[in-house]
Amino acid sequence: MTILIHNIPNFYSSYYLLSLSKLFDLKFQSNSEFSKFNNRGFIIFSLEGRLAVIDNHDPVGVNDELYKKCHLYFATNKLLDNPSYQQEKVRPLFPHYPVNILPLYLKTFHFHLLTKLKPKDFAREVYVLRKRPDYKNLEDNYHFHPYVFFSGSTWKKETWANQIRAEFIRACKKHPKIEFEGGFIPRSDGNNFGYDEELNTKTYSPKLFSELSAKSLISLNNPAVLGAVSWRLAEYWNASSFVLSFPFAIDLPIYPEEGKEIAYIHSSEEFDSKLDEIINDPSYHEKISRGGKAFFEKYCTPEAQAAYLKKEVLD
Repeated sequence: MTILIHNIPNFYSSYYLLSLSKLFDLKFQSNSEFSKFNNRGFIIFSLEGRLAVIDNHDPVGVNDELYKKCHLYFATNKLLDNPSYQQEKVRPLFPHYPVNILPLYLKTFHFHLLTKLKPKDFAREVYVLRKRPDYKNLEDNYHFHPYVFFSGSTWKKETWANQIRAEFIRACKKHPKIEFEGGFIPRSDGNNFGYDEELNTKTYSPKLFSELSAKSLISLNNPAVLGAVSWRLAEYWNASSFVLSFPFAIDLPIYPEEGKEIAYIHSSEEFDSKLDEIINDPSYHEKISRGGKAFFEKYCTPEAQAAYLKKEVLD
Protein backbone atom coordinates (compact mmCIF):
# COMPACT_ATOMS: atom_id res chain seq x y z
CA MET A 1 0.00 0.00 0.00
CA THR A 2 1.36 3.43 -0.95
CA ILE A 3 1.11 6.53 1.20
CA LEU A 4 1.55 9.97 -0.35
CA ILE A 5 3.64 12.52 1.57
CA HIS A 6 2.77 16.09 0.57
CA ASN A 7 5.46 18.10 2.39
CA ILE A 8 9.05 17.70 3.55
CA PRO A 9 8.98 17.47 7.37
CA ASN A 10 11.85 18.38 9.66
CA PHE A 11 13.55 16.10 12.17
CA TYR A 12 10.75 16.57 14.74
CA SER A 13 8.77 14.05 12.66
CA SER A 14 11.57 11.59 11.98
CA TYR A 15 10.06 8.83 14.13
CA TYR A 16 6.75 9.03 12.28
CA LEU A 17 8.35 9.06 8.86
CA LEU A 18 10.14 5.89 9.95
CA SER A 19 6.85 4.48 11.30
CA LEU A 20 4.98 5.06 8.05
CA SER A 21 7.81 3.44 6.08
CA LYS A 22 7.36 0.23 8.09
CA LEU A 23 3.82 -0.28 6.81
CA PHE A 24 3.63 1.63 3.54
CA ASP A 25 5.60 2.52 0.45
CA LEU A 26 6.37 6.22 0.82
CA LYS A 27 5.92 8.44 -2.22
CA PHE A 28 6.53 12.16 -2.17
CA GLN A 29 3.83 14.01 -4.06
CA SER A 30 4.65 17.70 -3.95
CA ASN A 31 1.66 19.93 -3.44
CA SER A 32 1.99 23.70 -3.77
CA GLU A 33 -0.70 24.39 -1.16
CA PHE A 34 1.44 22.58 1.43
CA SER A 35 4.85 23.97 0.44
CA LYS A 36 4.71 26.50 3.29
CA PHE A 37 4.83 23.54 5.68
CA ASN A 38 8.16 22.24 4.39
CA ASN A 39 10.90 21.90 7.00
CA ARG A 40 8.43 22.18 9.84
CA GLY A 41 7.17 19.66 12.37
CA PHE A 42 4.27 18.42 10.25
CA ILE A 43 3.76 15.35 8.11
CA ILE A 44 0.88 15.90 5.68
CA PHE A 45 -0.10 12.65 3.98
CA SER A 46 -2.83 10.92 2.01
CA LEU A 47 -3.92 7.33 2.49
CA GLU A 48 -6.56 5.93 0.16
CA GLY A 49 -7.81 9.45 -0.60
CA ARG A 50 -8.03 10.57 3.03
CA LEU A 51 -5.83 13.51 4.03
CA ALA A 52 -4.24 13.44 7.48
CA VAL A 53 -1.80 15.60 9.42
CA ILE A 54 0.74 14.66 12.08
CA ASP A 55 1.66 17.69 14.20
CA ASN A 56 4.82 17.33 16.29
CA HIS A 57 5.07 20.88 17.62
CA ASP A 58 4.78 22.24 21.15
CA PRO A 59 1.13 22.47 22.32
CA VAL A 60 0.22 25.88 20.91
CA GLY A 61 -3.01 24.68 19.25
CA VAL A 62 -3.88 23.09 15.92
CA ASN A 63 -3.02 24.76 12.64
CA ASP A 64 -6.42 25.99 11.47
CA GLU A 65 -5.57 25.88 7.77
CA LEU A 66 -4.50 22.24 7.93
CA TYR A 67 -7.36 21.30 10.24
CA LYS A 68 -9.94 22.56 7.76
CA LYS A 69 -8.41 20.57 4.89
CA CYS A 70 -7.76 17.23 6.57
CA HIS A 71 -9.90 14.28 7.56
CA LEU A 72 -7.90 13.68 10.77
CA TYR A 73 -5.38 15.79 12.68
CA PHE A 74 -2.95 13.85 14.91
CA ALA A 75 -1.15 15.84 17.62
CA THR A 76 1.84 14.73 19.63
CA ASN A 77 0.92 17.29 22.29
CA LYS A 78 -2.88 17.23 22.47
CA LEU A 79 -3.08 19.44 25.53
CA LEU A 80 -5.94 18.49 27.81
CA ASP A 81 -6.98 22.00 28.81
CA ASN A 82 -6.64 23.69 25.40
CA PRO A 83 -9.97 23.95 23.51
CA SER A 84 -8.13 23.97 20.18
CA TYR A 85 -7.23 20.30 20.72
CA GLN A 86 -10.76 19.29 21.71
CA GLN A 87 -12.07 19.66 18.15
CA GLU A 88 -13.73 16.67 16.53
CA LYS A 89 -10.98 15.65 14.10
CA VAL A 90 -8.04 15.85 16.53
CA ARG A 91 -6.46 12.58 17.70
CA PRO A 92 -3.67 11.98 20.23
CA LEU A 93 -0.44 10.16 19.50
CA PHE A 94 1.74 7.82 21.53
CA PRO A 95 5.13 9.10 22.73
CA HIS A 96 8.04 8.99 20.27
CA TYR A 97 11.45 10.60 19.83
CA PRO A 98 13.60 11.96 16.98
CA VAL A 99 15.90 9.38 15.39
CA ASN A 100 18.46 9.25 12.61
CA ILE A 101 16.55 8.45 9.42
CA LEU A 102 18.98 10.15 7.04
CA PRO A 103 18.96 7.35 4.39
CA LEU A 104 15.14 7.27 4.41
CA TYR A 105 14.96 11.07 4.33
CA LEU A 106 17.23 11.27 1.29
CA LYS A 107 15.52 8.37 -0.47
CA THR A 108 12.00 9.74 0.05
CA PHE A 109 12.61 13.36 -0.95
CA HIS A 110 15.89 13.06 -3.01
CA PHE A 111 16.40 16.04 -5.38
CA HIS A 112 13.37 17.87 -3.94
CA LEU A 113 15.51 18.58 -0.89
CA LEU A 114 17.66 20.84 -3.06
CA THR A 115 14.81 22.55 -4.89
CA LYS A 116 12.26 23.00 -2.10
CA LEU A 117 14.48 23.74 0.92
CA LYS A 118 16.90 26.57 1.50
CA PRO A 119 20.50 25.24 1.42
CA LYS A 120 21.11 26.18 5.06
CA ASP A 121 17.89 24.41 6.14
CA PHE A 122 18.79 21.26 4.22
CA ALA A 123 22.31 21.30 5.69
CA ARG A 124 20.92 21.71 9.20
CA GLU A 125 18.53 18.81 8.80
CA VAL A 126 21.33 16.53 7.60
CA TYR A 127 23.50 17.64 10.53
CA VAL A 128 20.78 17.14 13.15
CA LEU A 129 19.63 13.77 11.81
CA ARG A 130 23.19 12.45 11.83
CA LYS A 131 23.51 13.47 15.47
CA ARG A 132 20.38 11.63 16.52
CA PRO A 133 20.66 7.97 17.60
CA ASP A 134 19.60 5.29 15.14
CA TYR A 135 16.33 3.62 16.06
CA LYS A 136 16.69 0.16 17.54
CA ASN A 137 14.07 -1.85 19.32
CA LEU A 138 16.33 -2.62 22.25
CA GLU A 139 16.45 -5.97 23.96
CA ASP A 140 15.02 -6.08 27.46
CA ASN A 141 17.89 -4.41 29.29
CA TYR A 142 16.64 -4.41 32.86
CA HIS A 143 19.26 -3.25 35.36
CA PHE A 144 19.39 -2.19 38.99
CA HIS A 145 22.34 -0.16 40.18
CA PRO A 146 22.39 3.17 42.05
CA TYR A 147 23.49 5.40 39.16
CA VAL A 148 21.17 8.24 38.12
CA PHE A 149 21.75 10.44 35.09
CA PHE A 150 19.73 13.57 34.47
CA SER A 151 20.64 16.60 32.39
CA GLY A 152 18.62 19.34 30.74
CA SER A 153 18.16 22.98 29.92
CA THR A 154 16.40 25.72 31.85
CA TRP A 155 13.62 27.66 30.18
CA LYS A 156 12.73 31.33 30.61
CA LYS A 157 8.97 30.86 30.76
CA GLU A 158 8.76 27.47 32.48
CA THR A 159 9.44 28.32 36.13
CA TRP A 160 7.62 25.30 37.53
CA ALA A 161 9.40 22.87 35.22
CA ASN A 162 12.78 24.39 36.14
CA GLN A 163 11.99 24.15 39.82
CA ILE A 164 10.92 20.52 39.94
CA ARG A 165 13.89 19.40 37.85
CA ALA A 166 16.24 21.34 40.11
CA GLU A 167 14.68 19.65 43.14
CA PHE A 168 15.11 16.25 41.49
CA ILE A 169 18.81 17.01 40.92
CA ARG A 170 19.20 18.07 44.58
CA ALA A 171 17.37 14.98 45.86
CA CYS A 172 19.61 12.66 43.83
CA LYS A 173 22.80 14.48 44.81
CA LYS A 174 22.08 14.30 48.52
CA HIS A 175 20.85 10.69 48.59
CA PRO A 176 23.54 8.60 50.31
CA LYS A 177 23.02 5.54 48.10
CA ILE A 178 22.83 7.25 44.69
CA GLU A 179 25.70 8.09 42.36
CA PHE A 180 24.45 11.09 40.39
CA GLU A 181 25.71 12.50 37.08
CA GLY A 182 24.34 15.50 35.23
CA GLY A 183 22.70 18.80 36.07
CA PHE A 184 21.47 21.84 34.20
CA ILE A 185 23.24 22.93 31.05
CA PRO A 186 24.59 26.49 31.55
CA ARG A 187 22.70 29.04 29.49
CA SER A 188 24.52 30.93 26.76
CA ASP A 189 23.21 34.25 28.12
CA GLY A 190 24.70 33.52 31.54
CA ASN A 191 21.32 33.74 33.30
CA ASN A 192 20.88 30.41 35.07
CA PHE A 193 17.91 31.58 37.16
CA GLY A 194 19.71 31.03 40.45
CA TYR A 195 20.47 27.35 39.79
CA ASP A 196 24.25 27.70 39.85
CA GLU A 197 24.57 24.82 42.34
CA GLU A 198 22.66 22.54 39.96
CA LEU A 199 24.76 23.30 36.87
CA ASN A 200 26.77 20.67 35.05
CA THR A 201 30.16 21.38 33.49
CA LYS A 202 29.88 18.58 30.92
CA THR A 203 28.06 18.52 27.61
CA TYR A 204 26.59 15.38 26.09
CA SER A 205 26.03 14.50 22.46
CA PRO A 206 22.54 13.13 21.72
CA LYS A 207 23.97 9.64 21.36
CA LEU A 208 25.93 9.79 24.65
CA PHE A 209 22.89 11.29 26.37
CA SER A 210 20.85 8.29 25.24
CA GLU A 211 23.51 5.83 26.41
CA LEU A 212 23.77 7.37 29.88
CA SER A 213 19.99 7.64 30.21
CA ALA A 214 19.69 3.93 29.44
CA LYS A 215 22.01 3.16 32.39
CA SER A 216 20.11 5.31 34.85
CA LEU A 217 18.26 3.74 37.76
CA ILE A 218 15.46 6.28 37.32
CA SER A 219 14.30 8.39 34.39
CA LEU A 220 12.33 11.51 35.26
CA ASN A 221 9.59 12.30 32.77
CA ASN A 222 9.90 16.01 33.36
CA PRO A 223 7.42 18.53 31.98
CA ALA A 224 8.57 20.16 28.76
CA VAL A 225 7.64 23.51 27.24
CA LEU A 226 3.94 24.39 27.75
CA GLY A 227 3.24 20.94 29.20
CA ALA A 228 4.49 19.04 26.13
CA VAL A 229 5.50 15.43 26.53
CA SER A 230 9.25 14.94 26.74
CA TRP A 231 10.95 13.51 23.66
CA ARG A 232 12.82 11.26 26.09
CA LEU A 233 9.84 9.33 27.42
CA ALA A 234 9.52 6.73 24.65
CA GLU A 235 13.29 6.40 24.56
CA TYR A 236 13.31 5.68 28.31
CA TRP A 237 10.69 2.97 27.90
CA ASN A 238 12.56 1.42 24.99
CA ALA A 239 15.64 1.13 27.23
CA SER A 240 13.67 -0.65 30.01
CA SER A 241 14.03 2.35 32.31
CA PHE A 242 12.04 3.02 35.46
CA VAL A 243 10.00 6.12 34.60
CA LEU A 244 9.04 8.51 37.37
CA SER A 245 6.48 11.00 36.08
CA PHE A 246 4.23 13.87 36.98
CA PRO A 247 0.68 13.45 35.63
CA PHE A 248 0.41 14.05 31.90
CA ALA A 249 -0.85 17.42 30.70
CA ILE A 250 -1.56 15.90 27.29
CA ASP A 251 -3.95 13.28 25.98
CA LEU A 252 -2.66 9.83 25.01
CA PRO A 253 -4.56 7.13 23.12
CA ILE A 254 -3.87 4.87 26.11
CA TYR A 255 -2.20 5.93 29.36
CA PRO A 256 0.44 3.81 31.12
CA GLU A 257 -0.87 2.23 34.28
CA GLU A 258 0.28 3.57 37.65
CA GLY A 259 2.30 1.04 39.65
CA LYS A 260 2.63 -1.28 36.66
CA GLU A 261 4.12 0.69 33.74
CA ILE A 262 4.95 4.04 35.35
CA ALA A 263 5.28 5.64 38.78
CA TYR A 264 3.43 8.92 39.25
CA ILE A 265 4.16 11.66 41.73
CA HIS A 266 2.23 14.90 42.24
CA SER A 267 4.75 17.04 44.08
CA SER A 268 8.52 17.41 44.18
CA GLU A 269 8.20 16.90 47.93
CA GLU A 270 7.76 13.21 47.12
CA PHE A 271 11.22 12.84 45.56
CA ASP A 272 13.00 11.80 48.75
CA SER A 273 10.51 9.12 49.76
CA LYS A 274 10.21 7.81 46.19
CA LEU A 275 13.99 7.49 45.85
CA ASP A 276 14.07 5.55 49.12
CA GLU A 277 11.26 3.26 47.94
CA ILE A 278 13.03 2.51 44.67
CA ILE A 279 16.42 1.88 46.28
CA ASN A 280 14.97 -0.31 49.03
CA ASP A 281 12.55 -2.34 46.91
CA PRO A 282 14.23 -3.79 43.79
CA SER A 283 11.14 -5.85 42.96
CA TYR A 284 9.05 -2.66 42.71
CA HIS A 285 11.71 -1.12 40.48
CA GLU A 286 11.82 -4.20 38.25
CA LYS A 287 8.03 -4.40 37.91
CA ILE A 288 7.69 -0.85 36.61
CA SER A 289 10.82 -0.99 34.47
CA ARG A 290 9.68 -4.13 32.67
CA GLY A 291 6.11 -2.83 32.51
CA GLY A 292 7.25 0.35 30.78
CA LYS A 293 9.19 -1.70 28.24
CA ALA A 294 6.08 -3.82 27.59
CA PHE A 295 4.03 -0.63 27.08
CA PHE A 296 6.58 0.57 24.53
CA GLU A 297 6.51 -2.77 22.70
CA LYS A 298 2.72 -2.76 22.51
CA TYR A 299 2.06 0.86 21.57
CA CYS A 300 5.17 2.90 20.80
CA THR A 301 7.34 1.01 18.31
CA PRO A 302 7.31 2.40 14.76
CA GLU A 303 5.31 -0.60 13.62
CA ALA A 304 2.70 -0.17 16.38
CA GLN A 305 2.39 3.56 15.72
CA ALA A 306 1.93 2.99 11.98
CA ALA A 307 -0.80 0.44 12.68
CA TYR A 308 -2.55 2.94 14.97
CA LEU A 309 -2.40 5.66 12.31
CA LYS A 310 -3.71 3.31 9.62
CA LYS A 311 -6.62 2.16 11.74
CA GLU A 312 -7.62 5.70 12.73
CA VAL A 313 -7.38 7.10 9.19
CA LEU A 314 -9.17 4.26 7.40
CA ASP A 315 -11.85 3.67 10.06
